[in-house]
Formats: sequence, C-alpha cells, structure tokens
Amino acid sequence: MAVAGLAPSVRVECLLRVACTGMAAAAALLLGLSSQTKTVLFVQKKAVPKEVEALWVLIVATAAASGYHVVQLARTLYLGHFAGGDAGRYRRLSRAMACVSLFLDKGCAYMVFAMTVAALQACFVALNGVQALQWSKLCNIYTRFCEQIAAGMLCSLLAAGGMTVLSAFSARQLFRRP
Repeated sequence: MAVAGLAPSVRVECLLRVACTGMAAAAALLLGLSSQTKTVLFVQKKAVPKEVEALWVLIVATAAASGYHVVQLARTLYLGHFAGGDAGRYRRLSRAMACVSLFLDKGCAYMVFAMTVAALQACFVALNGVQALQWSKLCNIYTRFCEQIAAGMLCSLLAAGGMTVLSAFSARQLFRRP
C-alpha cells in the first residue's frame, strides 16, 4: 500500500480503515469457524454459532462491515492521490461524498456495536445459564467453543470501537470542508 505520498489525514484514515477491516474480518472468521463436538450419553452434539441467532447475525454484520471498509479504503486511496490536483471542480461532489461516507461510517459502527451487544447477551446466557428457566451452563460442556466465541467477541468489540473513532474522523473531514 503506497501511502507515503499521501497527506497525513489521508494516511490516518487509511490506517484506521485497515485496522477496522482486520478486526471485523478476524471477528467474522473467529466466530464463523468456531465449533466443537462432544459426546453426551452416546450422542454426538456439535456446538456451532449458527444455532445462536445473535451470533449468526453478528458474523454477517462483521463480514459486511469488513467488506465496506475495504471499499472505503480503496475510495480513500484513490481520492487521496488525486486530491492534490484540480480539486476545485470536485468540491461539491467531495462534500456530498464526505456526507455519505459519514452516514455510512456511523451506520456501520452502530450496526456492529448493536449486534455485538446482542450476541454478548446471548453468550452470557450460555456462560451463566438461567436458573428460572432451568437452562444449564453450556460453557462447562463446550469450553473450547466458548473460548473461540469470546475471542471473536473481543475482536468485534475492538472493531466497533475502531469504527466509532473512524466515524468521528469522517465527521471531522466533513465539517472541515468549505
């Protein structure tokens, strides 16, 4: 990635987008590829994230967020190389694009954060159980699966935090324009 010739603000945005892409992709991969099979009373049971609806939605959300940030990174790099030239005629388009970028960045951050919190709630039920409903603790049986899910949730929370910083950076870029 040739970011040496770019403005400092474009470099920072590129680095933030790369970090968000990496964390969201890591979360999607960790959550999507985690599974564990146990034999209970001569019956093999397999724990997969698709059985918990909130985890499945989080996998889709983080994968979509990762793809979105790859596209935005390409846009940032493309516009960063051509911003030094005749930028006067692209000013209106640039302001509209910055507004759309802010809106999409905020939406992406909210989506990943909301899905992460919903999946965390479902994971706490698996971790602690619910005595009133007689739901047992699943993490006592599927420990490796729960550890993989915890790592994926941590990556997802880090990605949501990075996306929040990135949306603040997008807001700064929008309101800095004339």
